[in-house]
Amino acid sequence: MSSDSPLLEDLRLFCMVSHKSSFAESAKELGMSPAFVSKRIAVLEAALGVRLFHRTTRSVVMTEDGSNVHDWARRIIDDVEQMKESVSASKQVPRGLLRISSSFAMGRKFVSPLISQFAALHPELKIQLELFDRNVDLVNEGFDLDIRVGPVHEPHLFAKRIIGSERVLCASPLYVQKNGMPKTIPDLTRHQCLVIRERNESFGIWRLTGPKGMETVKVSGVLASNHGEIIRDWAIDGHGIILRSIWDVADHLASGQLIRILPAYVQEADVCVVYPLQLKNSAKIRECVSYLQRHLDIHGNGRL
Repeated sequence: MSSDSPLLEDLRLFCMVSHKSSFAESAKELGMSPAFVSKRIAVLEAALGVRLFHRTTRSVVMTEDGSNVHDWARRIIDDVEQMKESVSASKQVPRGLLRISSSFAMGRKFVSPLISQFAALHPELKIQLELFDRNVDLVNEGFDLDIRVGPVHEPHLFAKRIIGSERVLCASPLYVQKNGMPKTIPDLTRHQCLVIRERNESFGIWRLTGPKGMETVKVSGVLASNHGEIIRDWAIDGHGIILRSIWDVADHLASGQLIRILPAYVQEADVCVVYPLQLKNSAKIRECVSYLQRHLDIHGNGRL
């Protein structure tokens, strides 16, 4: 390799900096000094003959050339990982880095404990779990797996259903006592509805299936958030009606803190594991997906 050829590890480092938008945060993540990270990025820029970042005192932002290099770097890194797996004599053994994303509620309640158990079974894996209440761009953000609720629309991703589930309408007894019980889906427009920007849902648009088939309603209220657990807690406090996954409110329904609203209506919200098509033969992906399929069924009946 000539001296001006970009090194694979520099490309990995570049992808980390682009994800973190910070030399310092990338250095902390990788156990390096910020000066070393800056030096390696400068070496990469010299090798490619382009400027990859606009640098300020607070952050770094990718240039147009940097964005183009990032797309190529992700493909190169993924191809190298797949090559290593395909030729390795021990390719059936999960190894290397596995980056997983999920939502806050799903990640904390179910994914985190399972990943703890899975990691104990596979000591050659290094696992990172990051939680978001937004859609994650797996390829550009460098994630291997996303565990999400609801349908998957991206054509470049492979989705495997892990377990069936649904979202339900509910509110506190106090709210119903003060404001009455909705009788139809259109009635929801006259109620305080606590809206969250779900990872896969339009803001304030609720689509539910019931006796009349699919019905859609535009709801609103004085309170809204981008965090599902906050919305749920506000509903318990009596502020309005929520549409939440049954697994997220099951304990509160059982305790009487929440009650079902329009119980004949639900929104399908299956739990899926999603990963880039090029990782479909990866041992670490295969083993993790298989483990989730076997152990996420907490009620023993195929549904959360």
